[in-house]
Amino acid sequence: MATEDDDRPRKKISHEIGQDLSLLSVEELTERVTLLKTEIVRLEEAATKKRASRDAANSIFKS
Repeated sequence: MATEDDDRPRKKISHEIGQDLSLLSVEELTERVTLLKTEIVRLEEAATKKRASRDAANSIFKS
């Protein structure tokens, strides 16, 4: 059976750089680590795409 908590929308996990971590549980810390690792991958992929676009543009205009 579902509990009342299952019907509530989950609070979106967010993290502020430098925030106090002392009140967070181990589970909350683990969730934030996962969130931040996922965000790092996303940022690295975006940077790679932008570098490729920049390099392509540079190769066209340097000719």
